[in-house]
Amino acid sequence: MNLQLKEKVVFVTGGSKGIGKAIAKAFIEEGAKVAIAARGKEELEACENELGVYAVQADLADEKERSRAFSEVVNELGKVDVLVNNVGGSNGSSISETELDTFYQAFDLNYFSAVHFSKLALPEMEKQKRGVIVNISSIFGREAGGRPTYNNAKAALISFTKALADEVIKNGIRVNGVAPGSILHPSGNWQKRIDEDPEKMKAFVENEIPAGRFGTAKEVANVVVFLASDKAGWVSGATINVDGGQSKSNF
Repeated sequence: MNLQLKEKVVFVTGGSKGIGKAIAKAFIEEGAKVAIAARGKEELEACENELGVYAVQADLADEKERSRAFSEVVNELGKVDVLVNNVGGSNGSSISETELDTFYQAFDLNYFSAVHFSKLALPEMEKQKRGVIVNISSIFGREAGGRPTYNNAKAALISFTKALADEVIKNGIRVNGVAPGSILHPSGNWQKRIDEDPEKMKAFVENEIPAGRFGTAKEVANVVVFLASDKAGWVSGATINVDGGQSKSNF
């Protein structure tokens, strides 16, 4: 399907591996110009060589680093038509055993990075009277499961997605989200858990994922690319589960 994304400038945060890399690749396959930002130098260089993306090394949990990364992308590619706030990570354990600083760190990476990059992108998108922002959250932003620091931040991101969407759609800007379930890729936690205890993970899939398997990063990327296209022109403020039926929420 031609999603008419050729020559669009796309910026994917946390785009050097896993879901972020798959998103970057999917946009390139549609003919877009793609920039990515992440912390790991080796992964960024590998993506530059493999995909031909413009890569920026930055600690995206840091406000000044985010501003620098966004400026570099705009200076190099001229604008940002599509922003994908993908960067994230999980930390901490139970609430009682997790230091308050760890909660702050989780929100800086998973939530405030998306808020900040969105605020950086909006002025230019408003000038163009069009633009798309896609926030990558999690099904656990809607229900219990996983680590509280991560889930709390992703819940806030889902709420932010709807609030911002309602605010900016009058300016031609659409904001939506994607909430992945358990996605298997080489650099992810699920692969590590399979390596550690394959029988336990087999039972997890049988009991928790109606589709009977883990999802793939490409399956998440396909939904992101669709949401970025004009074919999703009447979709605004939604956060779409991509989870093979794993979520237990009816809403």
